[in-house]
Amino acid sequence: MERLLSAIASDLLSRALSMVIQRYGRSKAEETEHKLQRLQRVLLRIDAMVEEAEGRHITNQSMLWQLEMLRQGMYGGHYELDTFRYRGHGGDDHVSCGRAVAFPIFSSAKRLHFSPVSGNTENVQNTVLDAESVKKLDKILGSLETMIGDMEEFTVFLEGYPCICRQPYSTYLILDKVMFGRQMEKETIINFLLRPEAAGNGNPGVLPVVGLARVGKSTLVEHVCLDERVRGYFSHIIFFTGGDFGAEDMATLRGSGVIKHQDLTAGKHGRSLVVIELAGDMDEETWRRLYTSAASNMEHGSKIIVTSRSAKITAFGTAQALRLKLLPQEAYWYFFKVLAFGSTNPNDHPKLASIGMEIAVLLNGAFLGANVVASLMRANLNAQFWSRVLECLRDFTSKHLLMFGEHPLHLVQKGKPVHIWRMTRTQHVVTICKIYQKRSPRHDDPKVTAQDIVIGSVPLPHQGRFRAVTWRSSIPPYYTYLASCSSQTVRCSMANKKRPRQARV
Repeated sequence: MERLLSAIASDLLSRALSMVIQRYGRSKAEETEHKLQRLQRVLLRIDAMVEEAEGRHITNQSMLWQLEMLRQGMYGGHYELDTFRYRGHGGDDHVSCGRAVAFPIFSSAKRLHFSPVSGNTENVQNTVLDAESVKKLDKILGSLETMIGDMEEFTVFLEGYPCICRQPYSTYLILDKVMFGRQMEKETIINFLLRPEAAGNGNPGVLPVVGLARVGKSTLVEHVCLDERVRGYFSHIIFFTGGDFGAEDMATLRGSGVIKHQDLTAGKHGRSLVVIELAGDMDEETWRRLYTSAASNMEHGSKIIVTSRSAKITAFGTAQALRLKLLPQEAYWYFFKVLAFGSTNPNDHPKLASIGMEIAVLLNGAFLGANVVASLMRANLNAQFWSRVLECLRDFTSKHLLMFGEHPLHLVQKGKPVHIWRMTRTQHVVTICKIYQKRSPRHDDPKVTAQDIVIGSVPLPHQGRFRAVTWRSSIPPYYTYLASCSSQTVRCSMANKKRPRQARV
């Protein structure tokens, strides 16, 4: 009898504890869900403010700085929300293959820990977070709500700026046709160009723009030169590349440059803007000769922009150099998500979004990689296909890290060969020896694309070199990115497998 009573009491106690734990877990889940809903509402307000501000022709620098703060808050908030929303959908066989990935959330590379909760509410059972993650959520929520409260004057002043005419495209089409993530840098360059030179200073101002290969230097400068404010201020805009500098002086050099803008009403006089695009360094003697010639041949108020991958050109500047870096992970995910899903709503495909977040981390902020990989994913919104892309990219990245000690993106930026990843099993190993760009497509461009190589849709030469189109940009300067590739066949010997056990040594 005592044993029976003890068993009944034990059962009742365990049930009571289970109910308490279940109610506690559910209340925590509901609290977390409430905070996520608050975060979503705040982001909707910020999205509306940013979209309205980007549709206005803002000239005040303080207003532009506030707009940049709003953008960064928007990217960080969406990244945090997407991480909470989609992370729990990546735990099956189609996602992550059972491996955890550390997401750098809003300037933090620490992991999020999700605790499973038993309950009937399906929407909140995956949103219970540990104490550290709750603090992180509270921090970003409080920061964004404070930012919204401080922007009342911003919205009032915004109404005083004229609207920019723009067609009502979807977000995907807008991002596919405009420069992304460099609005503040663009306004910094324009501010330098339109700033009057001090009286009596006849030397042209020089702004160095420095950054890694394919980080967006040429795209940024091209968009600056297309701005109506810049074209209205300078009567001539001329581009030169590193191969143009065999001339003795700037007057002779003018004939070899590409004229991007010319105001014929200004005659032979008027301010000029010279853009010099260098792949590497320029020796000081060549620069001194060109700059001295420019000072004597260019009108007062003229300016020079020098772009290069080498930080050594910063010594040529009369203004502080502008250094372009890769996008922060939060902004990069916003960009990549729109490209990968196109007009499809990611919220309708949380499993795909979870895979996409991991792929974006592996791409390491590369614009070219985002366009190539996102175009493949957008054409096939299938979890199995996206998981295969993730698996191939993981293998591709880990192999290069083991073999060379560097991420493949860094190897490409240094001009070193990289073995391209492929989604089909094949004995052909394709190596990208070099990536270069041309300003416009021509009839002699190769028919093979990088996507063809990755998915194996076209036959490739078994041995030898060939070229492939990596990407055709749809925004100025409309570069076509080409890859010089080599292919070779790797044959696996079956001799050991066919030899009898007794004959093996």
